[in-house]
Order: sequence, then structure tokens, then C-alpha cells
Amino acid sequence: MKHTQIEQIAGREMIATEERYGAHNYHPLPVVLERGEGVYVWDVGGKKYYDFLSAYSAVNQGHCHPKIIAALTEQASKLTLTSRAFHNDVLGRYQRYLCGLFGYDKLLPINSGVEAVETAIKLCRKWAYTQKGIAPNEAKIIFASGNFHGRTLGVISASTDPSSTCGFGPFVPGYIVIPYNDLERLAEALEDPNVAGFVVEPIQGEAGVVVPDDDYLSRAYKICKERNVLFVADEVQTGIARTGAMICCEHSGVRPDVLILGKALSGGVFPVSAVLSDDEIMLSIKPGEHGSTFGGNPLGCAVAMAAMEVVQEEDLIRRADRMGKIFRSEIESRLVTKSDWVELVRGKGLLNAVVIHDTEDSSTAWDMCLALRDRGLLAKPTHGNIIRFAPPLVITEEELMDCIRIIVDTIGSWQPL
Repeated sequence: MKHTQIEQIAGREMIATEERYGAHNYHPLPVVLERGEGVYVWDVGGKKYYDFLSAYSAVNQGHCHPKIIAALTEQASKLTLTSRAFHNDVLGRYQRYLCGLFGYDKLLPINSGVEAVETAIKLCRKWAYTQKGIAPNEAKIIFASGNFHGRTLGVISASTDPSSTCGFGPFVPGYIVIPYNDLERLAEALEDPNVAGFVVEPIQGEAGVVVPDDDYLSRAYKICKERNVLFVADEVQTGIARTGAMICCEHSGVRPDVLILGKALSGGVFPVSAVLSDDEIMLSIKPGEHGSTFGGNPLGCAVAMAAMEVVQEEDLIRRADRMGKIFRSEIESRLVTKSDWVELVRGKGLLNAVVIHDTEDSSTAWDMCLALRDRGLLAKPTHGNIIRFAPPLVITEEELMDCIRIIVDTIGSWQPL
């Protein structure tokens, strides 16, 4: 038996082991990866792929960036965790660095993106009671339909996706859900004096890279300011240069009252997220009222600082902007206008999606992703008929054009299975 056949069998056995012993809360593309570098990943059989998902935009800086890995290993050999029961020698430097980079007074360190969203919700409520004067237990938070802020009970309570909510009720009260990209409905909801905050994704990634009107965020921010309501931007997926700006809100000239970051904040090397705000808001939370054992650990802080330095040193903001324009232009001219299968391409920077002419419950987009995998490119569908394309921001123009060729050849000549 050939070596590659043995490794293919090993890969199938690994998948079977996951199925046997793991919870079935994910439906991964059938490929088993063992190594990554830059824009590439390799499976257990040694086959090389372009990664066009970037761990849902967590590895913007590329897989296993040497500077980030060096920071990880150096810090791991010294001190990994103290908890917040004690100070450590990295946390303060990290907080000062990020506050200066993003322009806020304070940073609250946390681990995963959804934990950061939960933290922001709590911060909104606490501010509403201590600063705005809303009566106890009466504060309300506004969310946009089609949102994806994670999968904890606190955030799925605002979800409109049945796959996130079915069978998990009862849900957290005090939430108002309005249509995304609808300023009139936002203004109506803000008539309620008990509204504390508006939590919104600048681009809805999981919903299929849904980009709002150009003036949506700026006008929404203005309406919130008029009503003394906090504008909270969930930039876990859209932040850290992904859309061609450090945070997506910059495209609209908006400085959120509360900024939520995660994913690429650590380059995908270690779970790090953060909530940033100014003193008036952040100091509403007092000692003992919120925390995390691992939040602000020295290992995560060292990794995050290195990851953010990579973004600046390698000019990933400008690269994402330029490469994204190339991607959308090429897909528009070579697929949207010529293929019966492609309805449109949309996105900003290197966060893009191709919408397939098909129903959400069809397997067409999934089958296309299997075909892309076979040609050496990994992507994943969302909402059935949408394929998200989000490579690491370190991708070169030559690599991007090669990937565009793979996508065009695969989808442009598509024949139903």
C-alpha cells in the first residue's frame, strides 16, 4: 500500500475518532490538518492547501507567525498564569499598549470573543444603572437581526438563527432585536428611555458577510449619542486589519463607546479578547463584579502584543484593503457576470463572500467547497448558499491570483453532482 494511501486511511480514522468521542456540535469539512505556515496548511497526508477561512479571521497574521510564536515560547518559559489575585509584569504593559493603539482609557482583558461580548453586555447594564439612572433590572439592550455574537446563553438570547436558539430556552430578558441596516427601526427602539446600549457587528460575518449601507454605522452612532445610549461594536471578526482598517468602524469615522476585540488579537495563537472603553463607562464595574481566571494572563498578553506589532510592521491594513479590491473585482468580472451559479460577491478588505444562486437548504455550496478542497483551497459555506472567503492577510498578490484561478475554475465550470 502506498504511503499516501496509508495517511488517507489515518485521516479517516482521526475523523472517525472525533465522531466517536467528541460532541457533535460542529460539521467540519472532511480534511485533517496537522501543520500551518503563513497562508498555507497541510493535511496528515502532506497535501498543501490555501487557507481561505483563517480560523474565522483569527489568523490574520498567518499561521504560526515566527514573531508571535517566539513571544509565546519566551513567555511560556517564564510565567504563564497568576490569575488576577496578583499583578503580573506583562498585563499593565499590554493594557497601555492596546489603549494607546485604539485610543481608549481602559481595557478589560478576557479570553474568548463571546466572553468579551458578554462582558460588554454586563458593562452596558452596569453603566445604565450607575450612570444613566435607569431603574434596577429595567435596562434593555438592542441587537440587530442576523447577528452572531457567539453561542453562550447570554448572546443567543438575541439571536434570530434557529440553529442557535432551538431547544435552549428560556432566554435572557431585556433584549430588543431590530432589523440590521434599518435606521428607522433603531430610532424607534431608542425612544424607550430604558435602553442602555446598541450592540452591532459593523459587517455581519457569520450571516454571510452582510455589508450595511455606507452611512449606517455613522448615523446609528449619532442616534445613539442623541439618546445617551452606548454604541457597542462587536469587532471580534471584523477587527485587526481584516477589512482594510484596524477596526471596521474606522471606515465610517465611528469611535465606539465600547469596542469588543478577539480572534486575531492574538494571531490565532492563544485565546485572547478584550473590551475597551473610557473611564466613565469602564469604571462602572467595581472589584469582584466581573472577572476571569485566565483573563489578562501574561502568556496571552505577550502573544497579543507581538501579534499587534506584526499587523503594523507588515502593513496588513493596507494589504487587506488592496487585496480585497483585487479579489472582488476579479470575482465580479470572471464569475458574477459570466456564471449562472454566482449571484454576487460582497465584502470589505479580505472579508468576502460569494452568494450562490441556490436555496439555503441546498448542498451546492458545500459540494463546491469539497471541490475547492480537492483543488487545494479550503473554504466553508455559511447559511447554506454562501461561501465565505477570508485568507490570512499576509497573502501575496501572486498567491491571491492563484487562489482566484482555483475559485473561478471550480465554480465557473460547476456541474451539479
